[in-house]
Amino acid sequence: MTSPLITPAALDALDDVTVLDVRWRLGGPPGVESYREGHIPGAVYCDLDRDLAAPPGEGGRHPLPEAGAFQSAMRRLGVSNGRPVVVYDDTASTVAARAWWALRYFGHQDVRVLDGGLPAWTEAGLPTTKDVPASGLAEGDFTARPGGMPALTADEAAALATQGVLLDARAAERYRGEVEPVDPVAGHVPGAVSAPTTENVGPDGRFLAPAALRDRFTGLGVGEGVPAGAYCGSGVMAAHEVLALEVAGLPAALYVGSWSNWVADPTRPVATG
Repeated sequence: MTSPLITPAALDALDDVTVLDVRWRLGGPPGVESYREGHIPGAVYCDLDRDLAAPPGEGGRHPLPEAGAFQSAMRRLGVSNGRPVVVYDDTASTVAARAWWALRYFGHQDVRVLDGGLPAWTEAGLPTTKDVPASGLAEGDFTARPGGMPALTADEAAALATQGVLLDARAAERYRGEVEPVDPVAGHVPGAVSAPTTENVGPDGRFLAPAALRDRFTGLGVGEGVPAGAYCGSGVMAAHEVLALEVAGLPAALYVGSWSNWVADPTRPVATG
């Protein structure tokens, strides 16, 4: 299996590649400000809210965009079918993973995440720039074809929690319902297992080794022949969980709507503790 991760040295050695800077923080400041302060040479800024999600609503805070909208966004950013794409952020790949998953879901065959993100790039002694690619950036020819990665509806997530393993990628206190800083209801999907994404990476923001990740997820009940999926607050951190599972060689589905979609229907059950 080809790793979905790439090292700074390997990225630096690539000649023909589209690099997307996907920095973003809940509540701001806008990630594009960080991009303008310095980014990997040649990288273009990809906005989570505008480019990787549809407008918030009953589908959640970051619902999956329509294929046509995603295709247009990726072409504007220079993404093409036959050119590799590397995505990165500066928060242990938590946001870059959503770009990786979305591109894979819509059919791109060669997408990788810069392991460790921009901090790993600079720690390797590689340069950054404030230069922004000209407005005449060549448009890509990416064609969006949905279905390249497994995705879950709310009903499918509920079923998976009892018939397989549904991982909750949020912080443990949000899973337990002790705090809820964003969504109107605290708690978790009944039967889901707490699996914070922070435990997928080391102190340096790089993913744990495949064997270590496999041990982690095996301990949570994921294994060969056991259907698995992940959710979080709005389908961003959960993409990081799916990425970690792929690094471990364990396929999993993403509940894109996640908790923000789950609690949009007051009839859906909520568990705490």
